[in-house]
Parts: sequence; C-alpha cells; structure tokens
Amino acid sequence: MSKALFPKDFLRSLTGKPILVKLKWGLSLQGYLVSVDSFMNLELANCEEFVEGKATGFLGQVLIRCNNVLYIDALPEGETDI
Repeated sequence: MSKALFPKDFLRSLTGKPILVKLKWGLSLQGYLVSVDSFMNLELANCEEFVEGKATGFLGQVLIRCNNVLYIDALPEGETDI
C-alpha cells in the first residue's frame, strides 16, 4: 500500500528538481522549482517555454500564479525537453 502524498508535500519534495508545468491554455513550462508558497504559487529557474511540444524560448526566472496551472509533473534529472 502506498503512502498518501498531499499536493503541498509533493511540491516541497520537488524543490530544486526539474519539473514540467502545464498551464490551462496549453502552454508548457519546464524548469527547476525554486520555491512554492502556501497558495501553491511557483517560482521556476532556467525556465523554457514549450508550445505543442516544441521549445519556443528561454524565459529564465519565472513566477507562476497557482490558478494558471493545469498540472505539475516531476522530470527525471538531466532531462532537457518534454
């Protein structure tokens, strides 16, 4: 039986690791999770933007408001594209 993992605990466990954030309108962002606050707003470093699976640009440091997020996924260390 697996242990239940709550969303905030999951996000805190991903701090410093690469993640993929899919936004509600189809855009995907990939970067390293720097921090997450109590509202689940995200701060990403070395962030890249992807549209329909294709890299469209490097954004650097990005803040994402929680209500724009469709889902968040952990990426394997060293993975550079989605």
